[in-house]
Amino acid sequence: MNITWPNFNRNQLILLISGGVIVFLLMYALLRDNTDTVSLAEAAHLIEAGTVENAVMDGEYTYLTTRDYGVVKIQSAQLSRELVAQLKIEHKGSYGWILLILIFGGIIGALGWVYKSRYPLDKSNVREESTALKAKEPDSVSNASVTPVKSNVRFSDIGGISDVKEELEEIIDFLRNPKRYYNFGARMPRGVLLVGPPGVGKTMIAKAVAAEADVPFFYQSGASFVHIYVGMGAKRVHELFAAAKKNAPSIIFIDEIDAVGKKRDGGRNDEREGTLNQLLTEMDGFEETAGIVVIAATNNIEVMDSALLRAGRFDRRIFVELPTASERASILEKYLHHVPYELSIDELAKMTVGFNGASLAALTNEAALLCLRKNEFQVKIEHFLAVKDKVMFGKKKLAMLSEKQRHYQARYQAGKVFAATWSDLPYDKITLSNESITHLGAEPLLKHEIESQIRINLAGIAACELRFGEHASNAAHDVSAVRELAHAMIYEYGMGPSFSANEQNCDDLIGRLYVEVKMLLERYSHSVDKLETILSEYEQISKALARETMNDIL
Repeated sequence: MNITWPNFNRNQLILLISGGVIVFLLMYALLRDNTDTVSLAEAAHLIEAGTVENAVMDGEYTYLTTRDYGVVKIQSAQLSRELVAQLKIEHKGSYGWILLILIFGGIIGALGWVYKSRYPLDKSNVREESTALKAKEPDSVSNASVTPVKSNVRFSDIGGISDVKEELEEIIDFLRNPKRYYNFGARMPRGVLLVGPPGVGKTMIAKAVAAEADVPFFYQSGASFVHIYVGMGAKRVHELFAAAKKNAPSIIFIDEIDAVGKKRDGGRNDEREGTLNQLLTEMDGFEETAGIVVIAATNNIEVMDSALLRAGRFDRRIFVELPTASERASILEKYLHHVPYELSIDELAKMTVGFNGASLAALTNEAALLCLRKNEFQVKIEHFLAVKDKVMFGKKKLAMLSEKQRHYQARYQAGKVFAATWSDLPYDKITLSNESITHLGAEPLLKHEIESQIRINLAGIAACELRFGEHASNAAHDVSAVRELAHAMIYEYGMGPSFSANEQNCDDLIGRLYVEVKMLLERYSHSVDKLETILSEYEQISKALARETMNDIL
């Protein structure tokens, strides 16, 4: 009978020996004799007092089990015949070390068997495995980036998307119970397109769908498919869908899909068109019972290729709009959950018109940081007001103004404050450095709302013309905004004197609104003077203070 012993290499042998030594030390610590040794006089006292319950002779020692002192031992040769006669001694063979050696040998043998069975050391096998690994290496490298993730974002973590949740509940139910739909003869859309401006939470929504359905989530950006090497984009698309099929049911999420899915206009771009064609093929290639849902996000659906939007591909579109006041309150409540605050969330929501979810998160964080810098204990509305412009427009280094420039700027901003407060348009505060005061809300926009915005942008120019007979170059931003709004009213919204739009209509509209706001400022110049004084002294003014200042005319 031939016994084949494991042929361990050096590293494995070192590991085995180290493991054996550790096991030996542990067994020694467990099996070694820790019993206290007593003298003959102490043993005689215990025996004569009748406290010894049991006596065992094991080799050179006799172990005495006592009621009060536990187990003690004494050398057997020290015991006299008289003391031995008082004890009923049991004799026990000394097998402790033999047992220790047997256990140690058994553990070493077991470790050797595990290594031999798990890591075959036949050199021919090692060469074959090495060759196989090298043959598989390109595929493993190419698939390294296509790995699913488990999303931990839930719908309960996202505020203000109740309408979107209702649309996606059906998709979640399909991923949880696909047989229910197959048996009924119904099919789910293969592709869901989330359309909306940046920062509204499209990626978070897709992650929430994956988490609620408890399925693997494959994330890819549209830009990641665009390569300078022909064919690489198409290969990545194929790998993505192959991985999703392997892990089905699953969700594929392609962010900024317009980067790869733009309209094919006949211009030569082999790589992008090849990638788009591969995406179209893959979406047609998986069966309806595959359990894969493709979710994509875009900021601009108008530029996407019609082949992607047809039925059978991205045939369900969900529009994610900027949050309303109540939705902003819901979002802010979640972001403020772990932040100590003392303010009205509804009031804060009203002052964040035009903010998306990402902006609200940044605003909350900046307010909390400001609160910490000031060594205060609770975030208040003043902290949000102080950082709002920083979040919306970025932190700008204010230019050093001369006394004359400051005088002009204060009058310019006073005119805009008056017009905005007179029209009761939303704003929180206006400073000497504000380029714009307020942004129009989401469409549809009424004609008088747009005209009020144009008047505000013209009010600074009119105020300076009335006071100084001229205005400064800081009006460039407002002039550009006026032209843009007037052009949209005449050419896009049909708000001119007729539907046959022309530039003269734009000029007439701007001229009429400028005369109106100039007459208004001239009539109430005393109120503008008061606003100018406040701006000159404090470099800012809130809407509440402006209304109080203009209380006699409002």
